[in-house]
Amino acid sequence: MTQQAFTLDIDANGIGLVTIDMPGRAMNVLNPTLVEPFAALVNQLETDAALKGLVITSAKSTFIVGADIDQLTQITSAEEAFKLCEDLKGMMRRMEKCGKPVVAALNGTALGGGLELALACHARIAIDDPKAKFGLPEVKLGLLPGGGGTQRVPRMIGIQKSFELITQGKELTAAKAKEMGLVTELAANREDMLAKAKAWCLANPKASQPWDNKGFRIPGGDSKSPAVVQVLAIAPSMANAKAHGNYPALTHIMSCLFEGCLLDFDAGCQVESRYFAACVASQTSKNMIGTLWHQLNAIKKGQSRPKGFAESKVKKVGILGAGMMGAGIAYVSAKVGIDVVLLDTTQENAEKGKAYSQGILDKAISRGRSTAEKRDALLARIQPTTSYDDLKGCDLVIEAVFEDRAIKAVCTQKSEAVIAADAVYASNTSTLPITGLATASERPANFIGLHFFSPVDKMPLVEIIVGEKTSDETLARGFDYVLQIGKTPIVVNDSRGFYTSRVFATYIMEGLAMLGEGVHPRSIEVAGLKAGMPMPPMALQDEVSLGLSLHIAEQTRKDMAAEGKVLPEHPAASVLQNIGGTHNRIGKKTGKGLYDYNGKEKTLWPELTQLYPPVANQPTQQELVDRLLYVQANEAARCFEEKVVRSVADTNIGSIFGWGFAPNQGGALQFINAVGAKHFVERARELAQAYGPRFEPAAIVVKMAQEGGRFEDVV
Repeated sequence: MTQQAFTLDIDANGIGLVTIDMPGRAMNVLNPTLVEPFAALVNQLETDAALKGLVITSAKSTFIVGADIDQLTQITSAEEAFKLCEDLKGMMRRMEKCGKPVVAALNGTALGGGLELALACHARIAIDDPKAKFGLPEVKLGLLPGGGGTQRVPRMIGIQKSFELITQGKELTAAKAKEMGLVTELAANREDMLAKAKAWCLANPKASQPWDNKGFRIPGGDSKSPAVVQVLAIAPSMANAKAHGNYPALTHIMSCLFEGCLLDFDAGCQVESRYFAACVASQTSKNMIGTLWHQLNAIKKGQSRPKGFAESKVKKVGILGAGMMGAGIAYVSAKVGIDVVLLDTTQENAEKGKAYSQGILDKAISRGRSTAEKRDALLARIQPTTSYDDLKGCDLVIEAVFEDRAIKAVCTQKSEAVIAADAVYASNTSTLPITGLATASERPANFIGLHFFSPVDKMPLVEIIVGEKTSDETLARGFDYVLQIGKTPIVVNDSRGFYTSRVFATYIMEGLAMLGEGVHPRSIEVAGLKAGMPMPPMALQDEVSLGLSLHIAEQTRKDMAAEGKVLPEHPAASVLQNIGGTHNRIGKKTGKGLYDYNGKEKTLWPELTQLYPPVANQPTQQELVDRLLYVQANEAARCFEEKVVRSVADTNIGSIFGWGFAPNQGGALQFINAVGAKHFVERARELAQAYGPRFEPAAIVVKMAQEGGRFEDVV
């Protein structure tokens, strides 16, 4: 029997092997193409006496990677979302109550709805492949598992473990999933997996789910048991301490677990459907799906990559500067098999840079995530040196030295004397214009900016900066390298501060401006977190270093003076100069900045309220939150207007992955879309009147307000 999305082969024992292979897709997803014929299969399972059981697997390298997000975005009402949920669960429920064994043979990754389908089977046999991932990551898109996940998981592993798994969207290996109780058995390979799955069916001819058996109890107790009550009492406050009410899906997940585990299974599933519908209808989910799914996928598929150039791979990369950035770039490059030449002024510095990779790998080994053999193989790919001659054969060189034009120029010239004429030369500068740095190059067409973020091994973004003379081929090769090392590339045109540094600065500077106005420092920091930012502005300023901010400001003043321009004075500049300059408190690395540091502990510097006494009438938290979000979004809109950023997707993803703009807002431009251009302009003008011209709405947003446009409409 052949269906559009799967085949069914019944063996001599009456066990049917369902092999899912959705046409025209790299991976299987739950959508009508699969679900509708699958419902007919469930009907056959219920009615065909010759069919004794099912084994469900995939012909692709993964099992099912989740629900079809494209389908979800077409839902226009909560009622429609509720029905979709109930229909899917109705089919799964019939399958698990049919009185015949159904086993999921998990040949690869099963996430979201894919794992939920597997959980509705009576057993799960998974190939023990460390690359395969199992989990319910819906919360990362502002959703919750809508296929029974919030009800089956706690009934399998207990409420407490379920909280952690579902609210954090954790992804597990097959071994960890078995250890937790989500996977029944592990297999060595595909043959072994299918043999074990069929054997399970034959050994359990009248299989049923534990929660359908009389006397079933949730492991560890239901929502009323004392141990679980303790967890339920503190979980919401712990979640809110991190999320600050910005992620309704978190609250809805906790409600599903609490309410659903007071009820029978079917009633609990209906509760889940209602909360799922609320998530789908929320603005937060629309923001996150639009940006972190559709726009992110467009970037990864090469939306910003010039067409007409064959895909390239870097075989050998030279990295100039073995400090934290250079060492991090060396690690992520060697990790994907690229040979690395790590060059510094002394062999000791170069070796220290290589040791950074060893530190990461030793930690992974201690946690059981890697082996000594893998560590040694990676380290063997990193060659520490002081000689530019070792750059011979590099198809890419990345300069990651101090932000000084003269030093960078020397690096460029020494490298170009050695490397091939067609090699790409990149600067990791975060602020200095690429066109200016390229004047030291004899081949500016091959010169590009690759702006990494610290720490490189954890931060997902690389900002690719195109200089005036950078060729399309060089951009394509830079883009390919960023994807090769597993990072997300955004492409921006050359300008002072580029995109990410320019807009990021508005966030920390606004925090300092508030301090200078007499806003209580604690209120400023709380407002940053309530705005949805991962770190408050003053804590982030300490991380970046006040010394670096002062250096960049001085360099910018000099550059603009050379152009006959004057750097506009920001109200935060005097605060920065006072604390970083006069009081020599330059940040976390020296143990004193806007905070005092004592090991891992930090507290706001008590003298802040002496230097800047809090005013009597403190602004509301919402006023502070608005200032922090509007100043960033407005500057991002200006960058888009000035064509510093090339697309809406690059602008939104760059804001979230680059400096942590509130993910629940879907990025800086999506924030404007969600607020509405008309309201944004009105509020921005109120803020401009109260706090200064930096809040004057960008002309592009004013035009949108007049014409009823949105940023998706502008390409």
